[in-house]
Amino acid sequence: MPKLRIAIAQINCTVGDLAANAARILDFARRAKDQGADLMLTPELALCGYPPEDLLLRPDFYRACARQLDELAEQLPLPTVVGHPAEMDGARYNCASLLRNGEVEATYRKFHLPNYEVFDEERYFASGNTPCVVDVKGVACGINICADVWESGAAEAAHRAGAQLLLVLNASPFHMHKQEERYGVLNQRIRATGMPVIYANLVGGQDELVFDGASCVLDGQHRLTHQLPMFQEALEVVDYQDGKIQPGALAVEESIEAQVYAALKMGVKDYLGKNGFPGAIIGLSGGIDSALTLCVAVDALGADKVRAVMMPSPYTAQMSLDDSRAMVKALGVRYDEIPIAPAMETYAAMLEPLFAGLPPTAWADTTPENIQARIRGMVLMALSNRTGSIVLTTGNKSEMAVGYATLYGDMAGGFAVIKDVFKTFVYRLCHYRNTLSPAIPKNIIIRPPSAELKPDQTDQDTLPPYEVLDAIIQGYMEQDLSPRQMVAQGQDEQVVRRVVGMLKRNEYKRRQSPVGIRISRRGFGKDWRYPITSRYQDEY
Repeated sequence: MPKLRIAIAQINCTVGDLAANAARILDFARRAKDQGADLMLTPELALCGYPPEDLLLRPDFYRACARQLDELAEQLPLPTVVGHPAEMDGARYNCASLLRNGEVEATYRKFHLPNYEVFDEERYFASGNTPCVVDVKGVACGINICADVWESGAAEAAHRAGAQLLLVLNASPFHMHKQEERYGVLNQRIRATGMPVIYANLVGGQDELVFDGASCVLDGQHRLTHQLPMFQEALEVVDYQDGKIQPGALAVEESIEAQVYAALKMGVKDYLGKNGFPGAIIGLSGGIDSALTLCVAVDALGADKVRAVMMPSPYTAQMSLDDSRAMVKALGVRYDEIPIAPAMETYAAMLEPLFAGLPPTAWADTTPENIQARIRGMVLMALSNRTGSIVLTTGNKSEMAVGYATLYGDMAGGFAVIKDVFKTFVYRLCHYRNTLSPAIPKNIIIRPPSAELKPDQTDQDTLPPYEVLDAIIQGYMEQDLSPRQMVAQGQDEQVVRRVVGMLKRNEYKRRQSPVGIRISRRGFGKDWRYPITSRYQDEY
């Protein structure tokens, strides 16, 4: 029987950079040819990057993609399956085309269009309904695109059309434990068809999404024969001989903490790199969130591209200053200390006559605390304006959920690194980071968390313990549980009422927060679209 060598091109594409994406595909194709490959498989929409969002509503975008696809076809040294959008017969499709002998030989139109979580493909594309099976060296190869293997129909149609082997182009974004889900759906398709599956996934950061790669191959007996690494570009050649996938390399499976940390690094690196920011600025507080954010930024960008700014107030503990100084020394970043007491005094003097005659709570509540945060935000944004570097915000998912953050203060910035990381998981990531090298002082990890905006303040003055808070947020947000269901599971009803109420009231804040990296099944971004104005009463 014939032997076929198929290269998986796990590549990092940039949305809209058609020429650069084509050049990347061509580079990988030349390398694949040098390694003896007969065919190369690229990720979903590799030509234009994923997701292009409303670029897909522009007719000129399709014309540019068509021109670039034709140019690429003329240059490729071996047959290559390329993902791209296309306008055909008055409709628009998510396509994969076999480019061979200088031309577009065959085109597959994606059957199943995901319209859930972060996906909006029904907004842009029409569904295909015709299988595509291409012959390469005597092997009948069926083509599917991403969601086609998450539902029945498309793979089975390819098998009925004579396919012996299933090639799947993917732009499957990362969230925790996603790879186990992928194995599960691929095994369903193998049970239905008996065909081996070669799965090529995109890698890289695109706004809030991070694509982890982790391309893989499963044979007709459900065995994992190839596993490409996560969060890095890779090229792997797979041998199909005598009707079987031959065993290959299996990348080491990392811990969930290592995976999330790598996702955060890639998200930061690609957001800054693809958008042209020269560096990052971080407001350091001596707390655990800013410590983790600083580590991620340094590991992603290099110490020379990161600047830490400590802005102590009269309420800042000496321990916070000492720990911050120790940390920046360990990481080797530029560090500045800018006391904000003079600005606090100026604001107090400016506002005192405006507050005259108002009830005491107008000044004695959170107003002075928020002013401190906004002073710090102005300092960071001034440095950003002057240097061109972007401010990375340091708020975690627990805080973003319940509004434990200040608009135009600690929420001021351009990119939210740990916006989708629960506070309880922040601690796990800090412990993990310290296994790589000493970076985060022990005091930062063990001391009670505090915003340090008033004397002897701790987060638990205002919030439930983070273990309780995170469980309620996760239940309501990621599992769509009603408050009644969470109480039935053992949560205190008054605490549930309080947390859910805070979560709902603070939608307006989250809409004004920077985009941030998604690492969970549901983050505060594309897959969370609750109304700001709503009078819906939850089930209690």
